Amino acid sequence: MTNAETQLRGALAGADCFERAPMMTRVARAEDIDELGHVNNAVYLVWAQDIAVAHWRAVADEKLLKDYVWVALRHEIDYRDQVLEGETVEIRTWLGGASGPRFIRHIDIRKPGATRPSASVVTTWCLIDAASRKPRRVGPEILEPFGLGGAGKQ
Repeated sequence: MTNAETQLRGALAGADCFERAPMMTRVARAEDIDELGHVNNAVYLVWAQDIAVAHWRAVADEKLLKDYVWVALRHEIDYRDQVLEGETVEIRTWLGGASGPRFIRHIDIRKPGATRPSASVVTTWCLIDAASRKPRRVGPEILEPFGLGGAGKQ
């Protein structure tokens, strides 16, 4: 993976819709391809986690990174178009609603210039206290670095 692929571009704060979503790119490598000749389903989830983690690390300060961790509770993924070896995809992420310790994150994976995603992912993340390993409510200290004044949106 190149440095350009792992780097987030765009606004990090206020990412509450596709239009304001930070983005990173990936190129489908030979090891990403399954027996059908396109990117394996599990690779899309790796890409979704990569951008989610990158976004969190980009907005959180050292204290937040030390005090909290996120765990995925649920992934919902819709596959719409195959990605072949050597093709580039743009991966965007934005935040949905927060409820208690749960936070919804949206991921859009599409080829540059495409009008529809190759895959859409909605992940329910749970905020965990790093020391106690217990769920913690998503509060202002989490929402503010993301540039979300309220509880986000669905």
